[in-house]
Amino acid sequence: MEQREQWGSRIGFVIAAVGSAVGLGNIWRFPYMVADNGGGIFFLVYLFALLTAGIPIMILEFGIGHKYRGGAPLSFAKMNRKFEWLGWWQIIVCFFIAVYYVLVIAWAMSYVYHSLSLGYADDPQNFFFGNVLGLTGGPFELGGIQTQLLIPLVLAWVITFLTIYTGVKAGIERIAKVLIPILFLMIVIIAVRGITLPGSAAGLNFMFEPDFSRLFDFKVWTAAYGQIFFDLSIAFAIMITYSSYLPKKSDITGNAFATCFTNCGFSLLAGIAVFSILGHMAHSQGVAVKEVAGAGVGLAFVTFPAAIATIGGMAPLFGILFFLALTFAGLTSLISINEAAIAALMDKLDMNRQKVTIIYTGVAAICSLLIATGAGLYILDIVDHFTNNFGIVFGGLLQVLLVGWFFNLNSLQDHINSASQIKAGSWWVFCIKFVTPLVAGYTGIMTLISDIKAPYEGYPQEALLLMGWLVLAVIIAGGFLLSTLKWKNEQYLIEGVKNNVR
Repeated sequence: MEQREQWGSRIGFVIAAVGSAVGLGNIWRFPYMVADNGGGIFFLVYLFALLTAGIPIMILEFGIGHKYRGGAPLSFAKMNRKFEWLGWWQIIVCFFIAVYYVLVIAWAMSYVYHSLSLGYADDPQNFFFGNVLGLTGGPFELGGIQTQLLIPLVLAWVITFLTIYTGVKAGIERIAKVLIPILFLMIVIIAVRGITLPGSAAGLNFMFEPDFSRLFDFKVWTAAYGQIFFDLSIAFAIMITYSSYLPKKSDITGNAFATCFTNCGFSLLAGIAVFSILGHMAHSQGVAVKEVAGAGVGLAFVTFPAAIATIGGMAPLFGILFFLALTFAGLTSLISINEAAIAALMDKLDMNRQKVTIIYTGVAAICSLLIATGAGLYILDIVDHFTNNFGIVFGGLLQVLLVGWFFNLNSLQDHINSASQIKAGSWWVFCIKFVTPLVAGYTGIMTLISDIKAPYEGYPQEALLLMGWLVLAVIIAGGFLLSTLKWKNEQYLIEGVKNNVR
């Protein structure tokens, strides 16, 4: 087995970890979650979730990767051979996310081009669903591949391939050091300009004004904890993989705090940028902000383009900045998602990075063509719902249960503290063993009950069975099946514990 690669510097690791955590969801999902869940109250609950779940799990995953020096399957196998299946569960989740996530990046790339002429300004809704997506009538009406998406789709995969193929230090760390500072700068420029526009205050009030009546609304708490998992890229193999490339002397808890606070600070900044401009749009049209604030994909590719068009002569520049920001945020996350899977396969197959990268990205790229069809948005929505709300949440629940209750957690705590300035004390153990399992369990079970009672978003049951429940079954069964395969370098696994960082 080749000597494991390492990051070039601590700042390089933190920037790469932040690049993984900062994704498309920070820019369009987070602002809407705030506005839809009590404004300022959501922030209080979100902060509580960050302290009781986000940071503790980030410390846990950094500690696992640093101590056991492998991707998720290898690290879990070194902890206990019976835990390996959970690592593969998380890797399969990464694969499904990569296949559809790349299409959202392709949409953002195409909008960078369309911002030059503001081609979407006259009718943003029809432009997105009609011109860009060629949306059909349902998930089984594929309608052919949207050829205009092929160039940005290929470009996204080429960038991802070259970055991962080059390696951790020369590829991933280098591109993160370039893209993440530019990303932050673009969002700052948009936010500064946004808050100076007429009506921006109304948009910010819509986002931040606290609704105290919702303090004890469990939907707000569920949304906040779900957003923390989504925001920080925890519980699906990425942070375990990234931390496995850390040198022996690394401040594990310090890195975890830096990654979490930087990511959440970016979410706040993105919220200010988005809702200040939406406030200006509402002001221009003489309507309330809630009438122009859309959710999810609609906010990024329908509502916000309409808002950009109201800015005037600066509209093309701000369109380019916003969609470049979406592109950069998406690429850094896509790279990390694929790196987690490729690192796991390299460990299992004892194969070099270049060969695994060629095979894996080739398969993933071909599969992503399905999402580039006229039914792509439907397929994306269903697969995303099941992988995130069940694959990630239940994967995270199983992770804290196995490590917290069926493993010597104190040994991992000792390793973390031996390398860290901020100690993971009894608060950390309490969160891992009690708080996070309760919250993740509640969130997952309530979503499961909701999906059983009524079809998700009214989709046909056949579509939900094929693109949702079957995907979930593949994640679970695939995890167990892959764990039964022999390691090409069994001796490396057996001796792995002896070579752990102490």
